[in-house]
Amino acid sequence: MSVLTRDEAQARAALLDVHRYTVDLDVTRGEEVFGATTVIRFTARRAGDTFVELRPHTLHTATLDGAPLPAGAHADGRIALTGLDAGEHELRVVADMPYSHTGEGMHRFTDPADGLTYLYTQCCQSDAPLVFACFDQPDLKAEFAVTVTAPEAWTVLGNGIATRDAARPGRWTCTTTPPISTYLMAVAAGPYHSVHTEHAGLPFGLHVRRSLADHLDADTEELLAVSRRCFDRYHELFDEPYPFDSYDQAFVPEFNAGAMENPGLVTFRDEFVFRSAVTDTQRQIRGMVIAHEMAHMWFGDLVTLRWWDDIWLNESFAEYMGYQVLAESTRWADTWTDFAVARKSWGYDADQRPSTHPVAPDPEAVPDTASARLNFDGISYAKGASALRQLVTWLGPADFLAGINAHFAAHRFGNATLADFLNSLAGASDKDVHAWAERWLRTSGVDTLVPAVGDAAPDRWRLDIRHDGTRPHRLLVGVYDRAEAEPGQLVLRERPHVDVPQDPGTTTVDRPGPRPDLVLLNDGDLTYAKIRLDAASWDTVRAALSGLPDPLSRAVVWNAARDMVRDGELPPREYLDAARAHLPHETDNAVVQTVLAFARSEVADRLLPAGRRPEALATLHALCRELLAKTADGSDPGLRLTAVRAAIATTTDPTACSRWMAEGTVPGGPSLDPELRWQILHRLAVLGAVGEEEIHAEAERDASATGREGAARCRAALPTAEAKAAAWDALFGPGDELSNYLFNATAQGFWHAEHADLVRPYADRYFDDAVALAARRGPSLAHFAAGAAFPRTLVEPHVLALGERCLAQSEPDPALRRPLADALDDLARALRVREAAADG
Repeated sequence: MSVLTRDEAQARAALLDVHRYTVDLDVTRGEEVFGATTVIRFTARRAGDTFVELRPHTLHTATLDGAPLPAGAHADGRIALTGLDAGEHELRVVADMPYSHTGEGMHRFTDPADGLTYLYTQCCQSDAPLVFACFDQPDLKAEFAVTVTAPEAWTVLGNGIATRDAARPGRWTCTTTPPISTYLMAVAAGPYHSVHTEHAGLPFGLHVRRSLADHLDADTEELLAVSRRCFDRYHELFDEPYPFDSYDQAFVPEFNAGAMENPGLVTFRDEFVFRSAVTDTQRQIRGMVIAHEMAHMWFGDLVTLRWWDDIWLNESFAEYMGYQVLAESTRWADTWTDFAVARKSWGYDADQRPSTHPVAPDPEAVPDTASARLNFDGISYAKGASALRQLVTWLGPADFLAGINAHFAAHRFGNATLADFLNSLAGASDKDVHAWAERWLRTSGVDTLVPAVGDAAPDRWRLDIRHDGTRPHRLLVGVYDRAEAEPGQLVLRERPHVDVPQDPGTTTVDRPGPRPDLVLLNDGDLTYAKIRLDAASWDTVRAALSGLPDPLSRAVVWNAARDMVRDGELPPREYLDAARAHLPHETDNAVVQTVLAFARSEVADRLLPAGRRPEALATLHALCRELLAKTADGSDPGLRLTAVRAAIATTTDPTACSRWMAEGTVPGGPSLDPELRWQILHRLAVLGAVGEEEIHAEAERDASATGREGAARCRAALPTAEAKAAAWDALFGPGDELSNYLFNATAQGFWHAEHADLVRPYADRYFDDAVALAARRGPSLAHFAAGAAFPRTLVEPHVLALGERCLAQSEPDPALRRPLADALDDLARALRVREAAADG
């Protein structure tokens, strides 16, 4: 299928004004296809040729102004519209459209728990033509009038309030929308369980498949409270009121993203309806996603990017506002700690790979929709949000908000570019925001700030900050002393603002008082840069990291340690030692979760030489046992749950986990819910302590979609040649029967360090098979193939050589090439760290 180029989009936007889509969908035609009749009213400003996109199962008719289009007009996902006269036109297209099982277009899912079927659309970023005929680019906005024919027992949801036809109970009509982009059109249909309420005069709704109804009901109060508080806070910040007629949040199965900001109908992955125990950090993350998607109602839906080079205008803003508004309006006041320790590394890692790009790339660097799809990454989200946090620090919150509100007013229901946004900010401030943007938004890579601390004079000390990079930074410097009365505790002396100029060089700060025990650059995490610690400060944090009074400060230190490990400047063993010493005293669960995850999946599995892995797992398991002992009194159930999960992941002796499974509980709690049971069974499968009989029994016990995925994961994790062969055939064989989630689950079970000898031959097959799969099944499966299916536990030069040969010779699909190149770069980094660790 053809991808849309930027040049084509610009030419089409210059030719057309699109006024209205009338879309009539019929989802009663069986399991393979649904009907879509699309009527598009548009104006050609002058005579010319163009095209409309459609990727149908069967195209029945296409008529322009009542005249059938030529039989050959439809090819390669496009319908040619040639010889258009200037003036008004009406295009009518009737087609059968294919259901998807990969989360693209109209996804169809049958719940194994009860046999009920659910549908939802995912039209972003270029998949609207899998649902209806359209001019599929963000700057051709139009009104949408959508009707749906569904089974009578179903509920239908859309961008506008959906009303059932009293005379035809299966017929639904959605309120016509204001002008929106094609990628934001949304429909969900099925026997959804719904909770309805009203807030600020608008209907609000929560929706989920029926097998999760009890779990939604249990969380309804929290979900609605977060939604209301964020909604009210946005109305305090923004002059423009919420621009749509309703606010539905649908939690849908097998969703590829975390959520999607469809106006009036936000779709979330239904793992956010928790069916098992979760930590409060997980609830906080869900709250942030709610706040993030709500921000999109303004950033992205009301004012939309013109072309995909400005993805950051959507995602960076929603990311920043999501964390900020959640912190301001809910009980999760420390949510920036989670961003710092868990989310921000996504941006740092992406920015150090060959595929890095500016937050706001030049338009020429995003020549088509295929390249644009790849920029929904850690740079557009985490780095962009970090850049905005730095902008607010430098510009001031009042001027920042004034610029935003001017931007909304100027481009309401329209499209805007980076230049438009900067002009809005410039009108609200006397600072040179254009120069700031050139340094922060038009460049790639991570700056590094390195301190040197010395004595300046009697009763004065000096800080020299070496700046390796090209961006200006306004940051806080935390100055700490050891507490004399409390060993292991640190006391904040001061936290001055320091401005580091944009050019490489050294910034000197002279402060009164004796030399401190710890100098922490970027305390409070207000800028985006890798930081280092001087030798004396590192000695202090080795002894007293957990004694830093603010969890956000501790997150900054843990990030510095993580970066030093990945850059080969800190032996991985020292990171494990720090975790072992300080996590038992850590009070913020986001820090505990993230440090344990990095220590297990990166340090133990990839960065340490293979021979040192058992010792690393033993260290981490002992740490988890200490956390379990600490929480045995029930004082911190979230920390205890984190410790239980990590204890399962780090065990090398199946005895305790087998006992927990048999007894249905961890001694002292918690009882084993479905999530914990599948985690234990997966680890036991890896260790060869269970087989098909136990997996089958657990799948019978948990006949849900999650249970089906758990069983697939466990079967792929069995350490037998037969199990690995069957899993590989399911992943890459010609049947292509796995849905996106079942593919990912099977891939997650396949590669384990414990099975290196067993799975090593599959590395020789992986690259060719992944290239073929991406060509057959498209971008979503290509993403999973380069993710969970990549042989990441085989940290071996042979795998790197195979991958580099693939990139050079096999011409992978763009959706596979970039994530594959990133995975290989991570592998090369891991090999370098391993070599240094072995030498040490």
